[in-house]
Amino acid sequence: MNRILLQGIKKRLDEKAGRWADELYHVLWAYRTTPRSTTGESPFNITFGTEAIIPIDTGVPSPRVTCFNEQLKRGGLRANLDLLEEVREESQIRSATYKQRVSRYHDTKINPREYRVGHLVLRRAAVSRPRKAEKLSPTWEGPYKVVVVIRSGNYKLKTLDENQLPHAWNSKNLRKYYQ
Repeated sequence: MNRILLQGIKKRLDEKAGRWADELYHVLWAYRTTPRSTTGESPFNITFGTEAIIPIDTGVPSPRVTCFNEQLKRGGLRANLDLLEEVREESQIRSATYKQRVSRYHDTKINPREYRVGHLVLRRAAVSRPRKAEKLSPTWEGPYKVVVVIRSGNYKLKTLDENQLPHAWNSKNLRKYYQ
């Protein structure tokens, strides 16, 4: 949300240099009334149970304003409030299915790292010595040789001088070493 608001403010700052506080209201209104791709609904609609009317639409003679009937609108608003829980539940379901699709897509792009006994690997320095990590220090150290595969993704390592490391290492903290 913060990224979206900052982008909206930046777009409006080009036109109104230096007065970002004056433009914040308009950016927030746009954010609250724009439907989200994850839920299919705008935050305004999920909160208040009705679609927001843009302030310009009230002053300009549009069909929405000229055909306005207060009695019909009150009945429609009551019906919207009665259906608000259903709208919220549907948006939660849409959000959950969206998250599942994104997760499935992400999982297809992941290449599992599998090492065998005898492979040479580098280990992440920040994990092995977290306090010594400095800005210009190397991010990987090694090479080390894989001695034992404990289970898929966990390995026992030893240095090239045949000194075994005391702890097992996860594959996310290892990288293949190419000679």
